[in-house]
Amino acid sequence: MDSTDLGNLWDRVFGTQPLPEQWLVVVTGTLALIAVVPNFIWRLTRNTITIAHEGGHGLIALCTGRQLSGIRLHSDTSGLTVSRGKPTGIGMILTAAAGYTAPPLLGLGGALLLVNGRITLFLWLATALLAVMLVMIRNVYGALAVIFTGSAFLLVSWLASPAVQSLFAYTVVWFLLLGGVRPAFELQSKRRHGGAPDSDADQLSRLTDVPAALWLFLFHAVSLCSLIGGGRWLLGM
Repeated sequence: MDSTDLGNLWDRVFGTQPLPEQWLVVVTGTLALIAVVPNFIWRLTRNTITIAHEGGHGLIALCTGRQLSGIRLHSDTSGLTVSRGKPTGIGMILTAAAGYTAPPLLGLGGALLLVNGRITLFLWLATALLAVMLVMIRNVYGALAVIFTGSAFLLVSWLASPAVQSLFAYTVVWFLLLGGVRPAFELQSKRRHGGAPDSDADQLSRLTDVPAALWLFLFHAVSLCSLIGGGRWLLGM
């Protein structure tokens, strides 16, 4: 690859792309909402949120100096991230708190990139994160889920027209923002009925002596504030 090709690639990735018309932004948001609300669709699409959830645990574990042992994704849309290190302290707390907050915060960051015209950059960053995550996957279903998701991002970012890239990226960001809200409500419902005794909120409660309900409130606050803020950015409000 000569310098001209490198320059073209740089411009393609880090350059800006035209923003879609507002009605198309609304359409992508509607598509994302359809992927989140009906239970029979959510049972499939929730896998993507689980990827972001477990990826959040893994990323923060590494950033806080913990040793990441592996990530597993299961067909029931549950997941497990195992890291080694000090069993208490700020690193473990941040790692445990990163799961439910990762999807909406990724959506918020994605919204910021999109409204600044960095559509291709968003797609390439997502592809890179999925590629890194794939290295840490420790089961077949998880590997297939990440490969499938990463392939979709790679194909769209490399082969699709700017218009298609834009529609795909906006739909993904809307999905992260909207889909990031539902898991906290699902966890709240499970805990109300005596389920999920070892949830992230309960682990955080044992680590900090702060009631699990307050950690659940934090998950709600982060996801809803991200949806409101990211939605306003996407809609140009």
